[in-house]
Amino acid sequence: MLNFLSRKDVRKILKRKDSDAGERGRALENLRASLFNELRSSEGAKRQQQRICGPSVALTFNFLVSIAIILMNKVVLGEVGFNFPICLTFIHYVISWLFMAILNAFSILPASPSTKSRFSTLVALGFVMSFSTGLANVSLKYNSVGFYQMAKIAVTPSIVLAEFILIGKRVSYLKVFTLAVVSVGVAVATVSDLQFHFFGACVALAWIIPSATNKILWSNLQQQENWTALALMWKTTPVTLFFLVGLMPWLDPPGILSFNWNYRNTTAILLSGVFGFLLQWSGALALGATSAITHVVLGQFKTCVILLGGFFLFGSNPGVVSICGAITALAGMSVYTYLNALSSQSTQQLKTSPKQSKSKLNKEGDDSDQNKNYGEESV
Repeated sequence: MLNFLSRKDVRKILKRKDSDAGERGRALENLRASLFNELRSSEGAKRQQQRICGPSVALTFNFLVSIAIILMNKVVLGEVGFNFPICLTFIHYVISWLFMAILNAFSILPASPSTKSRFSTLVALGFVMSFSTGLANVSLKYNSVGFYQMAKIAVTPSIVLAEFILIGKRVSYLKVFTLAVVSVGVAVATVSDLQFHFFGACVALAWIIPSATNKILWSNLQQQENWTALALMWKTTPVTLFFLVGLMPWLDPPGILSFNWNYRNTTAILLSGVFGFLLQWSGALALGATSAITHVVLGQFKTCVILLGGFFLFGSNPGVVSICGAITALAGMSVYTYLNALSSQSTQQLKTSPKQSKSKLNKEGDDSDQNKNYGEESV
């Protein structure tokens, strides 16, 4: 056996295998290092996020997680009886912060951009996040789902007006008309469920402005300053937790410590917190990949899909008027999506056309130089 292993040809084969294994190991190590360096820079992390999670993936992810957390929160607020909406929001953000702390401990959390935003902007984002999420849960507690959706319709014109005032962004008349059709369709679809409490109606009205501001800030910070979703969540979550602690005594009923924290109830609340982290992450990805208005339209799309799905799959009867409203809203959303696709294509063409014209000028310049050189050589 020793004589066989000591033969020259056998030694060459073993040495070649060792070298191949070493090359594979070095290649894997280089790949791992490149991925790590890509995540540790804000520009690289932003490129990775755009490459992996485009608009369709982000919107689909947010759509699925939103349906999951609606069902999970029904269990928590209904069967479990955890009637503390601000505290539930606080638990969601604590679990989100723990997940991101684990990613940061393993150096997986994407880096913040080198040109960091002003501290006041991050504080403002954390402030409106706490009010937007907390007031939404309080509105759902006191009002029906239909009235909640009616209040959500007012977010769309608020975003259009705020973006025009703050950043001078204009929306075409055709898009405005399409958004109006979508809003009317959702209003008709949910008009049969307009039950509300006076305090809940005040909360719903107070929720509109923070919700619109929240979506605008999330979208602009990611698209203009190279923030990734997780990096921005990591910076703003402590601020959100601070303001949620201040909201709990005002909007939550007393008795949180006397709640029955048994294994079943605690597990359901923690699972709701996991879905809350996924919802926050998916919503941030969707806002970074699209726009604030598109994210609102996605929320209205979820309402119409749930209503029509209950009618076709489970035999529920919301009424002919509600079904016609949902179909009208879906048609308006389809036209809005088509208009966005056309505008994005025209934007890409405008971006590529200067490059093409520049390359043509360079090519013509090279050709003229070559002709000039050729003439000089012929002389």
